[in-house]
Amino acid sequence: MSSSVTRAAGNEPPQPSAAASTEAANGTANGAVTSEGTAATGTGQAPGNAPGTGAVTSAGSGAGTPAAGTPAEAGADGAPATPLRRGAARFARPVLAVLAGALLYASFPPRPLWWLAPFALALLAGCLHGRRARAGFGLGFLFGLGYLLPLLVWTSEGVGPVPWLALATLEALLIGLTGLGIALVGRLPAWPLWAAAVWVAGEALRARAPFGGFPWGKLAFGQADGLFLPLAALGGTPLLSFAVALCGFGLYEALRVARAHPRRTAAALAALTVAAPIGAALAARPLVSDAAEDGTAVAAVIQGNVPRAGFDFNAQRRAVLDNHAKRTVQLAEDVKAGRVPKPDFVVWPENSSDIDPFTQPDAYDVIDKAVKAIGVPVAIGSVLVPESGPLRNTMILWDPVKGPTDTYDKRKIQPFGERMPMRSFVRIFSADVDRVRRDFGPGKEPGVFDMAGSGVGMVTCYEAAFDDAVRSTVRAGAQVIAVPSNNATFGRSQMTYQQLAMDRIRAVEHSRSVLVPVTSGVSAVIRPDGTIVQQTRMFTADALVAEIPLRSAETPATRFGPLPEYVLLAIAAGGFGWVLARRIRARRAAGAGTPEAS
Repeated sequence: MSSSVTRAAGNEPPQPSAAASTEAANGTANGAVTSEGTAATGTGQAPGNAPGTGAVTSAGSGAGTPAAGTPAEAGADGAPATPLRRGAARFARPVLAVLAGALLYASFPPRPLWWLAPFALALLAGCLHGRRARAGFGLGFLFGLGYLLPLLVWTSEGVGPVPWLALATLEALLIGLTGLGIALVGRLPAWPLWAAAVWVAGEALRARAPFGGFPWGKLAFGQADGLFLPLAALGGTPLLSFAVALCGFGLYEALRVARAHPRRTAAALAALTVAAPIGAALAARPLVSDAAEDGTAVAAVIQGNVPRAGFDFNAQRRAVLDNHAKRTVQLAEDVKAGRVPKPDFVVWPENSSDIDPFTQPDAYDVIDKAVKAIGVPVAIGSVLVPESGPLRNTMILWDPVKGPTDTYDKRKIQPFGERMPMRSFVRIFSADVDRVRRDFGPGKEPGVFDMAGSGVGMVTCYEAAFDDAVRSTVRAGAQVIAVPSNNATFGRSQMTYQQLAMDRIRAVEHSRSVLVPVTSGVSAVIRPDGTIVQQTRMFTADALVAEIPLRSAETPATRFGPLPEYVLLAIAAGGFGWVLARRIRARRAAGAGTPEAS
């Protein structure tokens, strides 16, 4: 890594903060005189204790002179710091930050290791504790690389490493800003609360910018099997992410304070930041239900498969369409033979017909025959090609008698996948930019199809990552959520499992069954409590038929919408405001001649 990043990642000795100087001058913090760079706890790191913790630290002998026992003069065991020990200490935090990111990655599907997430954030908190804002940014950036490089490696499938490295680096820079914010609020009383809110603020930023945002990798999306999952029904993904972050930061603080002051009330209060999110999750369990409020429906999802994986699946468009039509006809034969119950409706995947049936009569006939064979409404994923203007990624409601009756245009269009921002600039780095020859355009309204009396809401693939896209569909009357997707581009990577975990979170968040038809897998049927009742294997033609509950009640998360996120953003803003106020007071005190703490 470059020397500038190394310095930013926390290699400079900690300096006195303005807030600490003010507390020292005013005699606050229960009479303690605090000094950055002092190791009164014996841990060899700056304590950064907030007022009221009861910490007593010794001041250095002179301004800018480290107190005895600090890392500048001695190791954690009190031995003189050799050049080797100093070198190891210099790189310890950056290395641990990368390891913390990798640990967070390991908590995500397909691994059922959700419980690693709080420990990853506890390790990140240890890296950031007592650091200045610049160091917080560097450490946060390194954490982001350790997390997102392995998490997003699937974006390199078929196009090489450039898009993957560019996306992971950009997102890691935004996580670096989050680390900066956590370092700023890390000296406040009850800092895990402020830091967890800052984490949610960072996720909110990544979900909105740049290019419309990229919410992939929210903490919430790794918790489909986790203890905290019921909180999704209470406050959506922001509250779920907040709980995981608070537990992780609180875990570090509880261990740190308990080590320094095992009999102090402060240790018990720090432990509360771990117990509170766990208790809240247990209390929210009654919100999770899969009862059939509006009866049940028998739903089917079709996975027709593709001839081969990768971007070239578009060159096999007719074969993909034929595969899905053939598997639907086979389902009709299975129904006729009594091997499976007859479905009330069927959902095909996104891009199951990349041939526009409104302009290509042969595609129209193939679809119409398949729908007539099954004899129930079918939602078809297609690409519409108007004479002018952008393409449309469209779901078509196809009736066995009336033909196509309704459409839904995908609203969240994937940048650098379905549309190409800065085309000329991006072409400098990759010729694959021209695979997207004509941009897709976004739809404007949520799509809820009336399918045999059931309100089936369409949330197409990438849209499942966005809170507002899913919520608006449920608010528009969806009793069931369908997430038709096309993951053939990404081969057998972990992408499909990461997306399936998102769909499980959405099921609990809005208390709806979720149907996931995918061109090449993994397709699934998910109940409103987040459990998967059926799923397919990758690159296998299949059909899933299941009876699902229909629900119309709204969870608090559905009703509140973005309000929990706004509250958490306000808490983060309050923390930054408090930090700013402390620095202003410190500067005024220094200007009035108040002695500064060493």
